[in-house]
Amino acid sequence: MELTGLWRLQHFDVGQAKPLEVAAPGLDDRFWMTARVPGDVHSALIERNIIENPYFGHNDIKCRWIEQKEWWYRVQFDYDLEAGSGEKHELIFEGLDTFATIYVNGLEIGTTDNALMGHSFDVTKVLRRGKNTIAVKFDPLHLHNRDKEQFQWSSYTKERPWIRKAAMNFGWDWGPRLVTVGIWGKVRIERKRLAKLNHVFARTVSIGEKEAVVQVDVDAAAFRKEYKRECEVRLVSASGETAAVERGAMTGRTGSFTLKVADPKLWWTHDLGEPYLYRLEVVLFAEGEEVDSYVHAFGIRTIELQLKDEQGNNAFAFLLNGVKLFAKGANWIPVDNMIGAASDQRYRDLISLSVDGSMNMLRVWAGGIYEKDVFYDECDKQGVLVWQDFAFANALFPDFNRNFMDNVRREVEYNVKRLRNHASLALWCGNNEIDWLYDMKTSGGDITCPFYGEGIYHELIPEVLEELDDSRAYWPSSPYGGNDANDPDVGDRHNWQVWHGSVYPRKFGEAPLLDYSMKGVTFKNYKKDFTLFSSEFGMHASANRYTLEKNIPAGEFYWGSVEMAYRNKDTNHQKGILLMEDYTGIPRDIEEYVNFSMLTQAEGLKFGIEHYRRNKKRTSGSLIWQLNDSWPGTSWSMIDYELLPKASFFYAKKFYHPMLLSLDITPGETVSIWVVNDKLESYRGQVRLSVYDLFGAEVFATSSAVDVPANAAVNVGELRERDILGGRKPEEVLVRLTAEGWDAPMNQYFLRDQKDLPMPAAKLQVEADEAAQTVTVTASEAVARMVKLDLPKGNVRFSDNFFDLLPGESMTVRIGSPDGKPVPFAGLRVSAINVSK
Repeated sequence: MELTGLWRLQHFDVGQAKPLEVAAPGLDDRFWMTARVPGDVHSALIERNIIENPYFGHNDIKCRWIEQKEWWYRVQFDYDLEAGSGEKHELIFEGLDTFATIYVNGLEIGTTDNALMGHSFDVTKVLRRGKNTIAVKFDPLHLHNRDKEQFQWSSYTKERPWIRKAAMNFGWDWGPRLVTVGIWGKVRIERKRLAKLNHVFARTVSIGEKEAVVQVDVDAAAFRKEYKRECEVRLVSASGETAAVERGAMTGRTGSFTLKVADPKLWWTHDLGEPYLYRLEVVLFAEGEEVDSYVHAFGIRTIELQLKDEQGNNAFAFLLNGVKLFAKGANWIPVDNMIGAASDQRYRDLISLSVDGSMNMLRVWAGGIYEKDVFYDECDKQGVLVWQDFAFANALFPDFNRNFMDNVRREVEYNVKRLRNHASLALWCGNNEIDWLYDMKTSGGDITCPFYGEGIYHELIPEVLEELDDSRAYWPSSPYGGNDANDPDVGDRHNWQVWHGSVYPRKFGEAPLLDYSMKGVTFKNYKKDFTLFSSEFGMHASANRYTLEKNIPAGEFYWGSVEMAYRNKDTNHQKGILLMEDYTGIPRDIEEYVNFSMLTQAEGLKFGIEHYRRNKKRTSGSLIWQLNDSWPGTSWSMIDYELLPKASFFYAKKFYHPMLLSLDITPGETVSIWVVNDKLESYRGQVRLSVYDLFGAEVFATSSAVDVPANAAVNVGELRERDILGGRKPEEVLVRLTAEGWDAPMNQYFLRDQKDLPMPAAKLQVEADEAAQTVTVTASEAVARMVKLDLPKGNVRFSDNFFDLLPGESMTVRIGSPDGKPVPFAGLRVSAINVSK
């Protein structure tokens, strides 16, 4: 029985309410407001116009009073009970944020202290036939951490280490402080008779040419010891046919079943094949009666983390069904600061966009939550691997405290059991940056205390995984390994030389250094990085115009305004200026800021990722920081809060495409032509290099025959820069790469930075066909740089955007929305950097 929908909500000052009176079944709560469950207090108050949208202007500061109050939820419902049925009834909350006391019909049934897991309560003895009442009291957080030790290090705020909730609620360098409270997950009552399934664990043991072996372990509890239990375990194909089935008696609480699947269809990431899903069905019988069942999508696949290659060299590579994968993707943060109110469709849209952006892996970052079921379900369906951090980010944690560690163990066990059956789940990771930053901060003198929390990532979590999930690898931290946890020669790496100016190389014990200069933060530093796996790297870009204008007060949308600065939560805003100064030049107005920051991010990520992919024999993955935003700000995201992609997203369609054509340019010296093939098939064809001046005349062209092996990077050849210029200067040409013989997107390059290009004025002709939902843009007179389509609407899909056109060249852009409804073209703007307004 689902208890989602509208509940009643009210707040009190601490100590004002008498709990047994407020929880009483007969309380008159008709003067309380209504609130959606799942949801949270902030979103309820916004919906009822009690507070202003905290994402607009500085309104988040006006909401701080919410943190200080005691909040109560209540709901009444009718329930049917059968006397003597032998049923047990369980009240399940999938998410309570955070310190809650739960009452059923006025009786206190338990408390919670962890927002990062679900909670269940046996309510068999307190439910009544007919009308029932549930009340949930949430304490303000300060009651539970005000007397706790504050550690020397907890990024952004020192109040959070004792509290098990999303760290980003307290503010991060890409989002505001918005400390949520409420029932953020679904609520239901389950009724069971004789026995129930506790947990099911299914994993692929082996895959052969003709047969796959799947092991399914079942944990089931009988309500009385003498009840005999049996299980039937079945794997059903997508077409509804039984692929394998086994039935047998349970031994005690557990049973293990082996399914042999003939001619199995394997689960692949979308870029390598079909993410094929079977349906796993487990039916529990007690005393011959069917009493419980479990149904879950299941993909037959193996996933390994390779730490040594075939030659015995260090590696950090994922092997999917035995195939070495280049992980192409991004880091995932919570889809909204108000997590409970975020819709499932928002998740589907973002994962669909990541697939459209040629990504095959998302890293669920440690400062958020263990994501909602819809996230993993969609990654299973759409063929996207998941790197899953445990929820420990950038702080010391009290592993010396028994109660805290017991709480953490319950959290870890709950989420491992919940997520381990997902085909998409590739890796468990202990924390974000804690091992690395602890060493840097102790070396720099900021920390003098022991490594509080070390026991969680290096003892408790591995111990739980050894018992509950032996089917995928565990990595203690990110980054981790080597002589410095951020060593490019061991494990994974976070490249924060670019943007943050971190100075490398560095070894354990050396004080960290920062270089806030153009040379120190430039994206050209990526070319020095020969990491095994780059799991975090990136740079800021503006959100789209619509997203910013919607959330900035009138008259404040201009370059340099206080409100624009408030959108940027990073430290030292000069870093973004330095990056633009190095590549585009410093913007003079808001339009140039939007364009220059987006172009710098897009070209910078392209520069780095193409470098990583050309070195795929050594480097096995790149996960951009970050995919999405939790509020309408300026950040490292590729897709802004209104689900409008930035320029970097459209670049990603090419730089993450399985077949990549790229140039390795050494200015003034050489250009090297490369083909990267991430597919499992080899190709033979031609690669053509064409050079145009800025007025569209072809001044040089050459073609090369190429054999491209499967899953390899090939250097096609090297040319001297001066030999391809056709008498022009390097800053006066555009170079394009195209292929024949296989499907690869055209790729193009300017040989010098944007600020050094003498861009002549171009003109655009625009033909908008609203009925056909297309816009055709044609350039004339000169190359049109970064043609941009803008609509004053969120979550609009463009087939392409932020592209360059040669004079006489046209691009037809298809426009749509995820729900399939026509998009109105009112307010359409088409522009380019070198087209006068």
